[in-house]
Amino acid sequence: MGRLFGTDGVRGVANADLTAELALGLSVAAAHVLAEAGTFEGHRPTAVVGRDPRASGEFLEAAVVAGLASAGVDVLRVGVLPTPAVAYLTGALGADIGVMLSASHNAMPDNGIKFFARGGHKLADELEDRIETVYEQHRTGEPWARPTGAGVGRVTDYTEGFDRYVAHLIAVLPNRLDGLKVVLDEAHGAAARVSPEAFARAGAEVVTIGAEPDGLNINDGCGSTHLGLLRAAVVEHGADLGIAHDGDADRCLAVDATGEEIDGDQILAVLALAMREAGQLRKDTVVGTVMSNLGFKMAMEREGIELVQTAVGDRYVLESMKAEGFALGGEQSGHVIVLDHATTGDGTLTGLMLAARIAATGRTLADLAGVMQRLPQVLVNVPDVDKSRVDTSPELAAAVAEAERELGDTGRVLLRKSGTEPLVRVMVEAADIEQARAVAGQLADVVKSALG
Repeated sequence: MGRLFGTDGVRGVANADLTAELALGLSVAAAHVLAEAGTFEGHRPTAVVGRDPRASGEFLEAAVVAGLASAGVDVLRVGVLPTPAVAYLTGALGADIGVMLSASHNAMPDNGIKFFARGGHKLADELEDRIETVYEQHRTGEPWARPTGAGVGRVTDYTEGFDRYVAHLIAVLPNRLDGLKVVLDEAHGAAARVSPEAFARAGAEVVTIGAEPDGLNINDGCGSTHLGLLRAAVVEHGADLGIAHDGDADRCLAVDATGEEIDGDQILAVLALAMREAGQLRKDTVVGTVMSNLGFKMAMEREGIELVQTAVGDRYVLESMKAEGFALGGEQSGHVIVLDHATTGDGTLTGLMLAARIAATGRTLADLAGVMQRLPQVLVNVPDVDKSRVDTSPELAAAVAEAERELGDTGRVLLRKSGTEPLVRVMVEAADIEQARAVAGQLADVVKSALG
């Protein structure tokens, strides 16, 4: 069996790859593994279970709840809420397990299962591996130890979760948003109620689009992966900014008053300066990934802020933040983690903090984001090559060295092996887009000849 868990839980086409049987079995396995790990410490365990509005989330939620309760876990069912809300409630309620059913920005037919440990933190790789092992053992015939009578878990609808999460968001804001007009694109997803409510309670005038989920329209031509509707709405309504979430609202992208995109690197730059000014940017450091725009790195150096770069993936950003005690990190895609207030990327919190900076300074988003110049970035995927030799090919190393000499201090080259496909990703940044395209094309040709 291939590894079920990817970088962000278990995902697949609902009812094909991700079945009710798999969801139930993984939930039982998670309960057993966490019990073996001493997570429950002799007390009756509790789990928080939430989902995004996908139609398949209804039967998958039923399967997860059944699995947990059958393993003796009491379940607090919070309904449709963002991933960061489930993580927050898992910690705030002292629950032992959190479960979120979502495929984030993926299309509607997909779904996924993500587990959180006590405190609302993602499970360590070794625990995910153990859950897979235990699941497979019991799938092939080894019986579960099943509680009976009063030992089975009880299921409760925790309707207070919505208000408790929104109150948390408002409580951590540094200032109100009175006088701001904001357009919110909710991607017909998990934040369709939460985000407008939070912005309105904080004082903003709110216009919403993509806020009518019907179970089938999540991420459909809207949200953080499709910014066209948001750009148009911001200009049409004369708003100060627009905020776009993905299906589970763990990411945030923005557009300024003219409709120009503000990506995750630019948002991080704005928040880094705001947090340093408030004395909250520990060690004057922000965490990004190797895909962070070179313009972001140059801006942080100019402002006296150190940039620590990790492998691509918000889990690696979070690992670095927790290990070194950093307060802010994120990705170009809009996963932004403010560790003092969240254990995972939180799109609503990020949007609120960005809006709060505009309200506090009286400056436009375009002006604030101007702290960095986003350099042109060209990405070329080279398929059907032996990606295992990308780090050892002398021909490729020579080509990269020559490209780096050509680009100098205002450009860079990055070659990455795909984690799931037989391809190599060639990324080139340069001050001039045509130069970036030319260098990327040349390197892609070398990758084909050297690794093909």
